[in-house]
Amino acid sequence: MAGFRSGLLVLTTPLATLAPRLAPILTAAARLVNHTLYVHLQPGMSLEGSAQPQSSLVQATFEVLDFITHLYAGANVHRHLDVRILLTNIRAKSAFVPPLPSSVQNLAHPPEVVLTDFQTLDGSQYNPVKQQLERYATSCYSCCPQLASVLLYPDCGPGELPVEPLDVPLPSAIRPGSPVARSPKQPVRGYHRGAVGGTFDRLHNAHKVLLSVACILAQEQLVVGVADKDLLKSKLLPELLQPYAERVEHLSEFLVDIKPSLTFDIIPLLDPYGPAGSDPSLEFLVVSEETYRGGMAVNRFRLENDLKELALHQIQLLKDPSHKENEEDKVSSSSFRQRMLGSLLRPPHRPELPLNLYVIGLTGISGSGKSSVAQRLKSLGAFVIDSDHLGHRAYAPGGPAYQPVVEAFGTDILHKDGIINRKVLGSRVFGNKKQLKILTDIMWPVIAKLAREEMDQAVAKGKHVCVIDAAMLLEAGWQNMVHEVWTVVIPETEAVQRIVERDGLSEAAAQSRLQSQMSGQQLVDQSHVVLSTLWEPHITQRQVEKAWALLQKRIPKALSDP
Repeated sequence: MAGFRSGLLVLTTPLATLAPRLAPILTAAARLVNHTLYVHLQPGMSLEGSAQPQSSLVQATFEVLDFITHLYAGANVHRHLDVRILLTNIRAKSAFVPPLPSSVQNLAHPPEVVLTDFQTLDGSQYNPVKQQLERYATSCYSCCPQLASVLLYPDCGPGELPVEPLDVPLPSAIRPGSPVARSPKQPVRGYHRGAVGGTFDRLHNAHKVLLSVACILAQEQLVVGVADKDLLKSKLLPELLQPYAERVEHLSEFLVDIKPSLTFDIIPLLDPYGPAGSDPSLEFLVVSEETYRGGMAVNRFRLENDLKELALHQIQLLKDPSHKENEEDKVSSSSFRQRMLGSLLRPPHRPELPLNLYVIGLTGISGSGKSSVAQRLKSLGAFVIDSDHLGHRAYAPGGPAYQPVVEAFGTDILHKDGIINRKVLGSRVFGNKKQLKILTDIMWPVIAKLAREEMDQAVAKGKHVCVIDAAMLLEAGWQNMVHEVWTVVIPETEAVQRIVERDGLSEAAAQSRLQSQMSGQQLVDQSHVVLSTLWEPHITQRQVEKAWALLQKRIPKALSDP
């Protein structure tokens, strides 16, 4: 039995005993579920009695919070799984304890299979137990009509699961705001309203820990600030960030799934303080190790404005043991964005191009390292067409653009020997949209024609991949000349520095040049593959080799499709 898209894992073993057994249980669940795995904690529940099992409250203790962190950390091994720990029956210490919901909870992805770690005495897939499990899952959550059930212990194999309880407590996942001693069994205090903030790009397990703790602490409302606009400028590879609306959509779905009883107020975070700095009704703020100082700054800001300090709850970072040399050692969105480099982001074009030739349009802002990437692709076997060289050919006396350009701009743009002085010509068109359009209307069709002639040469030479290296690829509208657009990105500050060093321009002139081009974000929005030369050359080489290897896998299919 395998291949279910979504599943519900009901954990009945006490947490201290379950912790060392969690890895093989998650592995077994990952073999059966392909996408969303909901986890329902109900330690101590029996499925062998005749009475219908009932969901019961689980006291939110530091042990429970640490276990939730441990579970999400373990889920990182199975990256295809979107794990969501349901918090409906987990309650923090509060004067008011609301009753458990009597209605069935609708989940975003109705489970197709229900799994449990419940172990029968004979170790078999005992049918009445499975029936009880199915009835319990159906009574709590919306499930598919033909719900399948699996007891995970037999699937794990002999000897894989240790039987002794865990004597050593789990690593601490949360530090309360005040430096007081805490024990694993100590209840966690609940609050009416609180806040948490972040970028929440490509919602990952470290985000889920942060959000889960915030949801457990909050009894009524949780304000979630989502970074936007200026707060995104310092992010690594900001061009690959999910749009704000998309991040909010995924965040909202996750929050409503894990704790539908809460009211969520998701708002754009436009400054470091956000609503946490000004909302008098808030009582707590959940931060990570990295943002703890920011939380302290929020409290100073509140005190300066005669508001009560927030209780700060600091979450430990999740370590990423599989991080690469240029990635952070924690689970982070920036590492995920780095891993996107070289991968296909959207389906390729299907333009009418020469048969047996797959064409890549390579572009990027000035200073991005686009030409160095072109040379790396050339060394891997690509036929490279340099649009700058084609432009020089077109401008040369007797070239196809020479006479039209001279007629349009006059003979005073010529050197004494009759060659077009490109600096003089550039001064005529720079900052003058009308003059620039006159020039591009002449040049772009001519360069496109020369590029097509070069493509025919590539076919004649038996090449299967052709790269058009063109800074103005998209501005010129050459998308119909390529199957895929590949963009090289770097931060604008790095691009300015490179232009200054390479071309001897002032910083102001370099920035002016960049402002006259499409931004990196605009280029990426129309690209199929993104690369970056921000790191050491061997890391760029690794990206290019990855992109090339993936390209080779899709070329045969692309060329054979009608």
